[in-house]
Amino acid sequence: MALNLFLFPSLPFFTSNPKPNPPSPSSSVPYSNLHLFHSHQVSLLSQSQNPIFLPYLQEQEQEEEKQLKLKLKEEEKLLKKKKLEEIELVEDPIERFFKTRAEFDTEDPQNEGRINLQKNRRSAWHLADIKSMDTVEEEELLKEEEEEEEEFDNELTLDSGGTTAAGGGVVEEILELARNVPENMTLGEVLGSSACSYGGRIGETECFEILSLLGKEGLVISCLYFFEWMGVQEVSLVTPKAYNVMFGILGLARKGEKLMILFRNLPSTKEFKDLRLYNSAMSGLSCCGRYDDAWEVFEEMETANIQPDHVTCSILITVMRKSGRSAKDAWEFFEKMNRKGVRCSLEVLGAIIKSFCDEGLKKEALIIQSDMEKRGVSPNAIIYNTLMNAYSKSNQIEEAEGLYTEMKYRGIRPTSATYNILMDAYSRRMQPDIVEDLLLEMQNLGLEPNVKSYTCLISAYGRQKKMSDKAADAFLRMKKVGIKPSSHSYTALIHAYSVDGWHEKAYATFENMKRESIKPSIETYTALLDAFRRAGDTETLMKIWYLMRSDKVEGTRVTFNILVDGFAKQGLYAEARDVVSEFGKIGHQPTVMTYNMLMNAYARGGQHSKLPQLLKEMSALSLQPDSVTYSTMIYAYVRVRDFRRAFYYHKQMVKSKQVPDPRSYQKLRSILDVKAATKNRKDRSAILGIVNSKMGLEKPRKSKKDEFWKNKKR
Repeated sequence: MALNLFLFPSLPFFTSNPKPNPPSPSSSVPYSNLHLFHSHQVSLLSQSQNPIFLPYLQEQEQEEEKQLKLKLKEEEKLLKKKKLEEIELVEDPIERFFKTRAEFDTEDPQNEGRINLQKNRRSAWHLADIKSMDTVEEEELLKEEEEEEEEFDNELTLDSGGTTAAGGGVVEEILELARNVPENMTLGEVLGSSACSYGGRIGETECFEILSLLGKEGLVISCLYFFEWMGVQEVSLVTPKAYNVMFGILGLARKGEKLMILFRNLPSTKEFKDLRLYNSAMSGLSCCGRYDDAWEVFEEMETANIQPDHVTCSILITVMRKSGRSAKDAWEFFEKMNRKGVRCSLEVLGAIIKSFCDEGLKKEALIIQSDMEKRGVSPNAIIYNTLMNAYSKSNQIEEAEGLYTEMKYRGIRPTSATYNILMDAYSRRMQPDIVEDLLLEMQNLGLEPNVKSYTCLISAYGRQKKMSDKAADAFLRMKKVGIKPSSHSYTALIHAYSVDGWHEKAYATFENMKRESIKPSIETYTALLDAFRRAGDTETLMKIWYLMRSDKVEGTRVTFNILVDGFAKQGLYAEARDVVSEFGKIGHQPTVMTYNMLMNAYARGGQHSKLPQLLKEMSALSLQPDSVTYSTMIYAYVRVRDFRRAFYYHKQMVKSKQVPDPRSYQKLRSILDVKAATKNRKDRSAILGIVNSKMGLEKPRKSKKDEFWKNKKR
């Protein structure tokens, strides 16, 4: 016992009775005291026990856990490698992107943080588009090019006045000569024949400034001749900066052929193998619509081993979208650029999202935007405008509002284009009150409403009946603040008068438009034709049509149908047929709606015998009759009491599964059921008479009464 106490002095429970019997319930010691004593012993044991084998056990457990983790990591690596091999076999680049993102990126939020607001709105006919996002995107690209130009030459800064300290009066002299070039002479000839030679008086900086100012004033031909004059000097004044500005000027002026001539004549020295020159050439060709030439420039750039950058990538993705290539092709090209080390920037992200939105892939565009944000590319106002415009054109205004709310929550300042998108959406839903609120909010933020803002307000009022006065008031408000109306503004006002039946005011507005030298668009002519179609004034309708043709404005399918309906409803069937023939020459073949209008006009004019012939013409053009076609024919034959044909075409309608909506069909069936009951009753009487005569059950006919039957006595 003493040995035990010496070896384990800290264990107080080694006493003469190491295992004491628990006290009986009848013991004098309280139960609570025993419980406290037992807990005190346990606490002493936990404090004083020396862990002899515990470190070895812990080391063993840690080693096992380490080996298990290594094993799991190896299995995960093998699994990832296997999945990557499977993903690489997928041909679709977009599907490959979403698979890699789903496997190796963070989880996607369910709704990508977008908020849905304000439901149950009405929709209406879309009159005119607001400023397209292509223009917004081009403005952003131009800003990027200006920044690149500043980096390209930090020594030169053009001021807004058009002159610099370096240029002095020489620049003004040459500009004045360019503005007043004599007839049958060029600016180069004027400069060469001038009494005062300019050869040694101007340098590269002044030449660059003169080119920029000539481009701003729209003197493109003088620009070309001045550029030619720069090259024929003893010491050539043509620099990479001069080529850069010339590519931009020719692109904006849509002189793609001359741009390609300049590009093919680029000097072969190293200083002209600059990436900015190639980017400027591709951007200019994109503005001209010469997309194949833009790709040719890119191929030459690759041949010259010039590394592309994010500006190159964004320009070419825009070229692919404008040339009709799919979003899949754009994404595949983006992945190719990534493999070449091209970083993703706001310009690239904007071009990709625009490609996806144009194809209606709005959800995918949102996912790509969220994924790029995780990589450090945060969206700006232009990207939000692109997404909002896509949702707005799909009549998903709640989602567009959610993006607008998210944009403000993140501290991104809305632009005028942001408010124009929302105002256009609410204009199409015929909610002018909300458009007024947005206009006021826009002004409170310090943003000046432009002509598109007021056009949306005019259109919002003009789409409703008895609102033409308010539309005209909005038009006058726009002119009062000094904003010049556009063709779309006049079109919206003409449509407002058309809806209210004020065709005289519509024509007066059209004349005011021409008086202000604003060229009417096809939408303007269409709205004006619709006003006189509603009024039934075929003489003025014909006059406007001839005026449109003399202005060489080709009509659309809507214009075509308005003219056909306007002539046919007034009984001018020959003129309606002439319209069909004229529009067929420019590629607008008649549709089912065209034939429905013709059938309705023929039926109202009592020409129901022409309807089967029109049906045969539809069959010859491979046009399938719809419910309106059959309903028009049935009502036409019911009106002239030709129930046999009415029942026949009803049977054809049911057989071809072209039944109208339930309410219209119920009305049609109720009319046909009444006629069918009358017809069946007559048929039943006739059949019974035939049967009775065959069986000898026919009642004997009464003899004919003579003329004196009234005098006979009963």
